[in-house]
Amino acid sequence: MNVIKKTVTALTLGVALATTMSAWAAEDRWTFDGDIHNNSLAVSPDETTAVASYSQRPDVVVYDLKTGKVRQVLTGYVTPRNIVFSPTGDVFYLSDSSLGVVRKIDTKTLKVIADIPLGAGAFGTTLSKDGSLLYVNNEAASTLSVIDLDHQRPVAVVTGFSQPRQGIRVSPDGKTVYVTNFLGDKITLVDSKTNMIEGEITGFNKLRAISISADGNTLYAANSGSNSIAVVDTQKRAITTTVMVGKDPYGAALTPDGLHVYSGNLGDNSLSVIDTKTLKVTTTVTGLKAPRQAIVFTKDKSKAYVLNEDLSISTVDLASNKVVSTLKVD
Repeated sequence: MNVIKKTVTALTLGVALATTMSAWAAEDRWTFDGDIHNNSLAVSPDETTAVASYSQRPDVVVYDLKTGKVRQVLTGYVTPRNIVFSPTGDVFYLSDSSLGVVRKIDTKTLKVIADIPLGAGAFGTTLSKDGSLLYVNNEAASTLSVIDLDHQRPVAVVTGFSQPRQGIRVSPDGKTVYVTNFLGDKITLVDSKTNMIEGEITGFNKLRAISISADGNTLYAANSGSNSIAVVDTQKRAITTTVMVGKDPYGAALTPDGLHVYSGNLGDNSLSVIDTKTLKVTTTVTGLKAPRQAIVFTKDKSKAYVLNEDLSISTVDLASNKVVSTLKVD
């Protein structure tokens, strides 16, 4: 396999950003990617706050997990894409692909601190291991932006992708960024030190969310085009097997203990639970409404929060794999 190495250095970063912004101006700012649906759910490190979005809604809902009530509904968005909390939880970052920004928001006041402009298509996001950098997929320009969070600006733009969307993860050792390519049906590996593409993994089918085992050796990827979860050997950079799940899987969430993968199946309103040792589906969780990627596990490994299409959050008990409660927007 040929190794592709492409990057835009600091000297040409301004050109890359200008190109992205020009492409944005040529599109209808409000509707250019409205047919691409996704949702996002982030829970603060202290597990007191949950922030939820669905790309077809212009509002973002903030829940108080202690009271089980809505704290506030944030407005002023067009196509909200992904949410991630800082390691300390004092702020969170929200990408909006139509506004073309990543928005920095104070968790306590819920006020906007800053908008970081990236151009149209700002989509999936993930933090570096030390929390100093934010990696942002740009599905419109097929690039990866690397944002210095201290200075709130991009420091690199990596090129060579094929419509990267929601799926993006950093390896446990922090050395590799895994970027999904929806049009290319592949995962691109980026060296986090050099910001250069160092390889790819192919053979997926309408690739959605991904997760990585704690040792970094196994990656799980949702194939919505084949109703399956692909199991990837990251050392060999190859798919080793696929597990058939429910209809139109978007999520592939690995439990904190690494024993199970939960597939969010949009097409049949369910979660498929996969045993990572046997690679068999052991049970199916029902009673959900169009679950996608947004599945978050509690630190005590007892529950999963699953975002529904109406921005309600269902709590799944992991012992019984039953929905035990649902937080709803008032």
